[in-house]
Amino acid sequence: MKTILVPTDYSEIAHNAAAYALKLSADLQATKIVFYNAYQAPPIITENTIPAMPLMDIETIRQVSEQGMKVFIEQFEQDNSAGVQIEHRTGFSILANDINDLCTEVGADLIVMGITGTSKIEEVLIGSTAVSVMKQTKVPVIIVPAEARYSAIKNVMFACDFKKVVETTPVIPIKTILDATKASLHVVNVYESDKEITSEKARQQELLQSLLKEYNPEFHFENNDNFIEGINRFVETHGIDLIITIPRKHRLFEGLFKERHTKKLAFHSHVPLMYIHQEDL
Repeated sequence: MKTILVPTDYSEIAHNAAAYALKLSADLQATKIVFYNAYQAPPIITENTIPAMPLMDIETIRQVSEQGMKVFIEQFEQDNSAGVQIEHRTGFSILANDINDLCTEVGADLIVMGITGTSKIEEVLIGSTAVSVMKQTKVPVIIVPAEARYSAIKNVMFACDFKKVVETTPVIPIKTILDATKASLHVVNVYESDKEITSEKARQQELLQSLLKEYNPEFHFENNDNFIEGINRFVETHGIDLIITIPRKHRLFEGLFKERHTKKLAFHSHVPLMYIHQEDL
């Protein structure tokens, strides 16, 4: 993971995510960080008696975006003890729609961004740009909650549903983060009923053990009827520094990782989450 893309809206939450990315870059031996601000067309005022008028023209918004970026990166250039190359860009864009093209353009191997929207209304109705990006991008995304601060990644959780692990587990990105950090790997399955502990799940566990055998993964089965509570409890009791999860994109694999689960996990987790899309069947 040589290039890290860090989208920003210049907020405190984005600032925290950027600080996390800068420190993470040293552990991953990344060579470049690209900060990016996506700006959009201004809102329009309409009245019955006057023509529609923009609040601010697009050129002014571009200048504001570029000035904001200049101020934003000043601190990170000063704190760049690892000497990673820092680039910055702004662009007229809807980030989630254009994220894959942007990643290709800058050669991004990883996206790091903060998550906003913690009220019930925002969580249920509005969602988050970070969640939208996670759903669209083909590049792994680390989502940094507002309260998370960087610490060396020593314990990684892979939240797994044990369904078709050989066909769908993105082994290479998982191995990349483990190789870079030398972290211990904990594979965690949260289940609601003993009926879910089947011979097929045991077989899938053996297959995953084979895929990741060089990392000596520890397997944990947590009985909890609240998925988020089960995950967060394990995080707290085992000192987890990063959660890896796979948002399922085919209805065939709906289960623990339905959209409602991955979305809530992003809003409520206390540690960063790394979303990696499953391998294509």
